[in-house]
Amino acid sequence: MHTARFLTTAAQLHHLPPIDVPEIAFVGRSNAGKSTCINTLTQQKQLAFASKKPGRTQHINLFALGRQNVTDAVLADLPGYGYAAVSRSDKQRWQQVMVNYLVSRESLTGIVLLCDPRLGLTELDEALLEAVRPRVEAGLKFLVLLTKADKLTRAEQAKVLSITRLQAGGGEVKMFSALKKQGVDEVAQLLWQWSHPQGTAPAGGNAAQEPGPADPAPGPEDSEAP
Repeated sequence: MHTARFLTTAAQLHHLPPIDVPEIAFVGRSNAGKSTCINTLTQQKQLAFASKKPGRTQHINLFALGRQNVTDAVLADLPGYGYAAVSRSDKQRWQQVMVNYLVSRESLTGIVLLCDPRLGLTELDEALLEAVRPRVEAGLKFLVLLTKADKLTRAEQAKVLSITRLQAGGGEVKMFSALKKQGVDEVAQLLWQWSHPQGTAPAGGNAAQEPGPADPAPGPEDSEAP
C-alpha cells in the first residue's frame, strides 16, 4: 500500500482511463474519515487531501499501486456524499455519478464503504448497498469499514459490529482507527488479497504499465469533516 501515488483525477466517468488491473473504490459520507483512512493505509500524509469544505470536491481520484512505474492495482477515491453544504442538485448529480461508477466500472474489484460507527449506516449508505448488491452477489468484494473506532468502548464496538454485519448484505465488516492504528494491518492485507486473488506477489510481466500524465486537472481532493 505504501507504493501508492497519484494517477489521475476525473470529473466525469468517461474521463477515467481504462484500467486492466484490479481497482478498489473507497466511498462514504463526507465526514466518515475517508481521506484519513487512505492516508493511513498508504503510510502517506497527504495522498488523499482532506478539504476544509467537506462535500466540495467533485472528482474521482485514482491512485496507482506498484513498484518501479508498474501498476498492479488501483485505488479509487470517490467524492464524499451527504454533506449539507452542497446544493441538492449537486448532491443528486454526484450520487448518480457514483452509482453509475459502482455498477458499471469493469475494472472494479472491490468496494470499501466507510462509516462512522457512532452514526451507523445511513439511508444513503443503505441505498448504495442496494445498488451494488447484484455485483456483490456476482463476486465483487465488499467491506464496511467502521472508522473512528477509538471513539467507542470495546463493548460499543462489539455491538456496532454485530448490528452492521446484519446490514452489510454479505460484505465483511471491520473496525478501524487511524489514531490507534486499530485494524490497519488487517485491512491492508485484505486489500492486497483482493487485488492479488492468486496470492502471488506482483510481477512486472502481469502488471499494467502506468499511463502517462493525464490532461491538466485539479489535484486530488477529498471531502472530510474534522
